[in-house]
Amino acid sequence: MPEIDTHLGALRARRGLSAIQLAAAAGVSRQTIYAMEAGTYVPNTAVALRLAHALNATVEEIFALPAADAEPALRSERAILLPGSPALQSGQPVELCQVDQRLIASAPSPVPWYFPATDAVVDDQPAPKGKTAVRVFGAEEDYAHRILIAGCDPGISVLSRHALAAGTELVLAHRNSSQALALLKEGAVHIAGTHLRDEASGESNLPAVARLFPKNSVAVISFAVWEEGILTARNNPKNIRGIEDLAREDVVIVNRELGAGSRALLDWRLQKLGIDGAQINGYETTAPGHLPAAWQVQSGAADCCLATRAAARIFGLSFIPLITERYDLVVRRRHLDLPRMQNLLETLGRSRFRRELEGLGGYDTKVAGDRLL
Repeated sequence: MPEIDTHLGALRARRGLSAIQLAAAAGVSRQTIYAMEAGTYVPNTAVALRLAHALNATVEEIFALPAADAEPALRSERAILLPGSPALQSGQPVELCQVDQRLIASAPSPVPWYFPATDAVVDDQPAPKGKTAVRVFGAEEDYAHRILIAGCDPGISVLSRHALAAGTELVLAHRNSSQALALLKEGAVHIAGTHLRDEASGESNLPAVARLFPKNSVAVISFAVWEEGILTARNNPKNIRGIEDLAREDVVIVNRELGAGSRALLDWRLQKLGIDGAQINGYETTAPGHLPAAWQVQSGAADCCLATRAAARIFGLSFIPLITERYDLVVRRRHLDLPRMQNLLETLGRSRFRRELEGLGGYDTKVAGDRLL
């Protein structure tokens, strides 16, 4: 169901304007014009006013809210699990495809067994400060208008798919929260994703941001509230109930690297319990992210780790909740007015994006797009 009723396409045709011409007048991409005409993209006030001016119409003549109906319930269908798939449990994600008369459900691999998207290859050894020559496959415009995000939340990939439909392409760099904020401070990325909790106040991210950045230099935008906890093998065979069980001799963990929000959470809980990390089997063994840590548990290399509920669902693991916290996006204020950034931030409010992210489990998207700073 479209998020808004729109007459944009009809008015554009009536005025004899191409999508490119109207996009230039509104300061958005051609793809965004098409998304607005389909009713799947809701413009901000400035874009709506520029559209109205270009079309010599009122905003109300272009857009209208649909009749107020209750949010449609997710429909249920019978699908055939792709033969040879591992046993799945409730909540695990699948992709659907119609094959002749059968609806086939295939569980996507949490590990990307394919070549990554590539724009260039390194031509020589990196010079000092990381500078290096690269051989580029395409034209400059292929990458000049992207947004580079550093962070550790796998849910950003959901945002990436929905933002692309609105004309904004994201490049995702996997970094923990502290590393992402450091990259933003260096001016190396557009956005840093972070979940650093200040245990003294219980506040997520804002204290850490205030320590790193000058006042009024960055904006903080909510992405979602998620659940973080202990992931164990399916059905929790070691009967792990809390952080104190990680010190048992028969339990092996995989930890996160220094600077990761999950590592900080574990260290804080251990300190409260008076447990030294040296007492824990696997404390010095680290995995670079929520999904890599979950993979170690799923493969049997470790009995448990700290990660999100969504990571547990993807791998079919058991989950013991510890905290609910907010994952935020930190942006330099000078980048907020970029059209591609506006497209991205507005995507946070789209119901289709929110519905898919919440469907992964453990995400609450009511705060998505809220500006906190």
